[in-house]
Amino acid sequence: QVQLVESGGGLVQAGGSLRLSCAASGSIRSINAMGWYRQAPGKQRELVATSTSGGSTNYADSVKGRFTISRNNAKNTMYLQMNSLKPEDTAVYYCNADVKVSRGFGYYTGDYWGQGTQVTVSP
Repeated sequence: QVQLVESGGGLVQAGGSLRLSCAASGSIRSINAMGWYRQAPGKQRELVATSTSGGSTNYADSVKGRFTISRNNAKNTMYLQMNSLKPEDTAVYYCNADVKVSRGFGYYTGDYWGQGTQVTVSP
């Protein structure tokens, strides 16, 4: 089994910055694609940023130029640097990873989610 734990959320004024971390643990053979999602009250969960195993990154139009996704494969950790935060960025942020999980002498693939971390941006 794999667990993802987010940290770094909090309350910040508009224009400020936060750095979110997501640490993966468990029987991890390798981590493929990773991403950050967010969900505001009454809204659907939406994609914020992704990072593929090949190093390619993609961002939602609303965060381009302000957010940066990165990963440290040696530490099984990924990050989301958020700059120039706006009130509309307020949401619970979730990390997600597609993981090859060890099972006996083999493995299986699974899609895992963290518990979420609250980001609140005041005007």
